[in-house]
Formats: sequence, structure tokens, C-alpha cells
Amino acid sequence: MEQARRAEADDLERIVELAAALDDELAPMRGGALWAAREARPRPFDAQYGPLLSRPDACVVVGTIDDYIVGFGVVELETLRDRRTLGRITELFVEPNARGVGVGESIAIELIAFCDAAGVVGIDALALPGHRAAKNFFETSGFTARAIVMHRPFGGRP
Repeated sequence: MEQARRAEADDLERIVELAAALDDELAPMRGGALWAAREARPRPFDAQYGPLLSRPDACVVVGTIDDYIVGFGVVELETLRDRRTLGRITELFVEPNARGVGVGESIAIELIAFCDAAGVVGIDALALPGHRAAKNFFETSGFTARAIVMHRPFGGRP
């Protein structure tokens, strides 16, 4: 049975493994090279995700099937210039073989609930232009585009 729960310190090793899989999947996609250089968390992942587990302005969730962790998600709260709060889903990843059974939805529900309790004005999530499945997932979860980032590469650089 699939479900999601708040991540604990004992989950860190598995989160690190999934973060590496996330990087491996997204980096080669269209837009992935700049995502890896700008938005992705740098390695070592344990030093990045470990502190998130106890931050009051962040929520790390793991998704499981029969109590085995097959996905994770992270949302961070950002204070805007007008003092309102925005939720930013920075990661939401489910192993390919575990997709399509509700794990991602369960993770998203937990992340959204954290943001709702924090009184956010909204939640942002990034989907690469080459990742149609991510875009469709977020749209199914009630997200709509609020901005489109345009990019012009120079000299073959990403």
C-alpha cells in the first residue's frame, strides 16, 4: 500500500540515494544542465538534506510502498518582500518503477498540507520543459503555470 509521511533522520540514507537518482534523471533532459548548475542541491547530499529534516521552514516527506521508501519530496517556505509566505517544492521524485500508483500524489498531499498549515499565499514547483510527465503531474495536482522562463544559450553552452 502506498502512503507518505514526514521524513525522519533514519530515512536520510535512502533520501540521498533518491536525490542521486533525481539528478541522474533530470540532468540530461532539456533544461537539465542549467537546473543541475542552478536549482539542484550540490553534493554531498547528506549535508544538504540532513539539516532540512529539522528546519521549521521546510518539510521533507518520503513516499512508501509497503513501508519501503520509493520517493521523496521537499518544500521550503520563502518569505516574500511583502511579508507573505510562498511554498516552493524543490524536489518531488518517485522511482520510475513506482510511478503511476499514487506515491507522488501522497507526497504532494503532505507537502501541500504543510504549506496550508503555514498559511502560504501559494506553492511553486518547477518542471523542466523536457519533462512532460512532471508538468502533467503538477497540473493534475491543481498547479498552473504562473511564469515561463525563457532562455537563450550562447556558443553551445547550456
